[in-house]
Amino acid sequence: MSITLRPLQLPNDYERLAELLNQVWSEPTTAENLLEADQKLYEVGHTWMDENGLLAGYDRERQVAVTESGEMVGYAWSWRAPWTEPGYLCNTLVVDEAYRNRGIGKLLLHHVSQWAQKIGATTLVTEVWDDNESAQRFAKRHAFVIERHAFQSLLQLGSDEGESQLSIPAMPELAGLRFLTLAEEPGEESEQKLYAIYKETLVDIPGFMGDVPEFGEWRKWNLMVDGFAPEQVIIAADGDDFVGITNVLHNPHTNGMYHEYTGVSRAYRGKKIALGLKIKAIQLAKLRRAAYIRTDNDSLNEPILHINRQLGYVPLRGSYRIIAPLAQVLDTFAK
Repeated sequence: MSITLRPLQLPNDYERLAELLNQVWSEPTTAENLLEADQKLYEVGHTWMDENGLLAGYDRERQVAVTESGEMVGYAWSWRAPWTEPGYLCNTLVVDEAYRNRGIGKLLLHHVSQWAQKIGATTLVTEVWDDNESAQRFAKRHAFVIERHAFQSLLQLGSDEGESQLSIPAMPELAGLRFLTLAEEPGEESEQKLYAIYKETLVDIPGFMGDVPEFGEWRKWNLMVDGFAPEQVIIAADGDDFVGITNVLHNPHTNGMYHEYTGVSRAYRGKKIALGLKIKAIQLAKLRRAAYIRTDNDSLNEPILHINRQLGYVPLRGSYRIIAPLAQVLDTFAK
């Protein structure tokens, strides 16, 4: 079987690309979703070396593997955003289930490694499911090592056939605080206050890398994404000050909801605000008659994992964040 690589051709490749990604992503996507995300991105990348000699800026490379008949059977996407850790490139690599173990992944990884070398990157980072032993072996052969472990958790709420029997815990006593949604207090002032919470809390998440995006980029990737609705942004406020937030997204294809983010300002931690926000999110999901609500958390984020267990979330498979020095990855192709 002859496999060749070519650049991603858009918009024609979107449908097949969505099919490939849905083989590995936990929440399904569509061609329309992928197009919408691309429309937010730059057309021409711009990278440079920072004061420490490490790659900075933003750029991306996307290649697909095709058969002699033109069928797309693999995809590799290597990229960095302005806020990505200096020197690093993030990567997504997927091979169609029916075509695995035929060297396609190696071909795609070799291409993105050469591109990474060309633009001056030092490190490649990606993720693999913790139950995908084949992908882990492939990564290990190419110098990747496990850097972090994250867990998925799921709270089953019900189905179209019947009401959920889930018993939601009572809200904790949170004297002096009020809960609202972004729909109740819309506008840039509220968005700026939400952004301030993200800026403060993102850096406290175990395993957070890089920088916090500036406001415009943060807004683009948090408040303008598939499944977003202002009434699903739940806020804890002390007077006019926003002190906690949970943002849940709705996936119409699965009728499920996903915790995009939960954060509480440092001065207000330990007061069960995160628990209250999570309970409010479950109440919202039940009101929407969602089938489930899902979340992902780092294995070292014990406070949130404890809350999830308290609320009845069931642990699912997790993912490993894996990292490799680019020079070592390139060496594996010379052997």
